[in-house]
Amino acid sequence: MKIVITESLGIPQETLREFQRPFEEQGAVFESYDRSEDPAVVADEIRDADAVILANMPFPAKAFETAGNLRFIDIAFTGVDHVAVDAARAKGIVMSNASGYSTEAVAELAAAFALGLARQIPAAEQRCRAGETKAGLTFTELKGKTVGIVGLGKIGSRSAEIFHAFGCEILSSSRTVHADCPSWIRQVPLDELLGASDFVVLHCPLNAETRGMIGERELGLMKKSAFLLNLARGPVVQQDALAKALRDGVIAGAGIDVFDTEPPLDKENPLLQAPGVIATPHMAFATEESMLLRAEIVFDNLRCWMEGRPANTI
Repeated sequence: MKIVITESLGIPQETLREFQRPFEEQGAVFESYDRSEDPAVVADEIRDADAVILANMPFPAKAFETAGNLRFIDIAFTGVDHVAVDAARAKGIVMSNASGYSTEAVAELAAAFALGLARQIPAAEQRCRAGETKAGLTFTELKGKTVGIVGLGKIGSRSAEIFHAFGCEILSSSRTVHADCPSWIRQVPLDELLGASDFVVLHCPLNAETRGMIGERELGLMKKSAFLLNLARGPVVQQDALAKALRDGVIAGAGIDVFDTEPPLDKENPLLQAPGVIATPHMAFATEESMLLRAEIVFDNLRCWMEGRPANTI
């Protein structure tokens, strides 16, 4: 059996070899490549692969349409919008993801964004480095603020726990009612959440329902003092509408880890030019701990599929 890893899994090579060893002892052969976003290159790399392991690199149908042996796609990521899922399903290819590996990492960055914006850390640091004081800057605390979480899955639920520990009131909006959520989370419609929250935290998946979900109308419902934190997918938010809302003072600021395209970004990206923004290059999921957990899930998915009982299937 040939298994192709199309991009780095973010773990040391020795650790990767340890994960591969039990499979190699059963006769499996691994090949690893550097990430490529050229479907023709990827197609050549996986031409005779039985299984493919990838993270968040684009995986369109063209990349695997000639891979006649391909039977399993092991996605080392939570979201799968970068994979041609329908095309793979039509070919009878089994797909699994690594849901849950970055729950702690993403939720912690949401809290970091909130703290950074509330205490104006980027602006204050620039002042300090320039030999200036905090004069003119105003700061707020998280305690007593209302945090609205859009998407109450594993990550959203963990964010809720962290913000609750800071003494925040928690609202949530999700496509389904969660009967088992704690009593301190109040589930409300999205418009109500937007209007009442001091921090709106996006943890929802990207799909037909959520694409462009936050636009001019929705931003206009938010408080002028409120902040939007996007740790979901870039296209959940209408980029130009958010940039305009920030320039016009419709909302106070934003923490953004995801964009319409993957970093590196064009320096003229409107969100990079807008005021009140903390921007990071899609790093929420990437900690040493989460990368190790991701590899554990991915190789367990591979083992389960080889044993005929696929896990974490799409």
